[in-house]
Amino acid sequence: MSGFLSIDRMGGVVVATMNRPDERNALTEEHQMLEFVELCAQIRREPGVTALVLTGAGSAFSAGGNLKNMRDKKGFSAGSPADIRDAYRNGIQQIPLALYELDVPTIAAVNGPAIGAGLDLACMCDIRLASERATFASSFVKLGIVPGDGGAWLLARTIGQPKAMEMMLTGDTFDAAHALALGLVSRVVPPDELMPQALDLAARISANPSRTVRLTKRLLRESVSVSLASSLEMAAAYQALAHYTSDHDEAVRAFLEKRKPVFTGR
Repeated sequence: MSGFLSIDRMGGVVVATMNRPDERNALTEEHQMLEFVELCAQIRREPGVTALVLTGAGSAFSAGGNLKNMRDKKGFSAGSPADIRDAYRNGIQQIPLALYELDVPTIAAVNGPAIGAGLDLACMCDIRLASERATFASSFVKLGIVPGDGGAWLLARTIGQPKAMEMMLTGDTFDAAHALALGLVSRVVPPDELMPQALDLAARISANPSRTVRLTKRLLRESVSVSLASSLEMAAAYQALAHYTSDHDEAVRAFLEKRKPVFTGR
């Protein structure tokens, strides 16, 4: 990796920090997109990883795209319409695809402004916690462009179509308290408590059987877009897999023996 993402590991929890504070962690270069894809691919290969926490270094979570590149017709803004389409498809659009396919639970610790693509990146995560200093905006319309990285799909599924419509058509910026009222984030905490609470949440998730956690996340994700009958079929199949894990047997024994279970991830 070339350094946009700083990676730390705390047991089974991976903490990925966008580490360009001087650029407010803007998503501008192809290598940044590839780092997200590579990280997700690596996590999928490691059964010992139990959660991913994503945050930003400095004062911002991510300020989205680079306005100077837009002005100078560089990066995603370079070339013909066909070139721009391919740049999005082969660049930033790879991030939501990689994160969506990740079975490991993902937590966004939104430490500051999450603007444009930064907001969309937060919505790519399963759970969002916000610092009191966080602000949010789906501001593409104010720049005369549309959400190009999955925001139209993600935001509507996060807070509902009418609220997403208002956010995207106004481009308004709002604070963490309003984000909590919208259901965009699950809690708002003082800045110095953001990472401790995000890591505590990751630890509580990680305390459960890891294979069942992954199956549960997949079942929830897929059930959003399928019929009840299809969801039930999927649940039956996943349940059959879960029943044959060693952790299931250990959980049942521990419950009956009134002791704390010892899970192995198998």
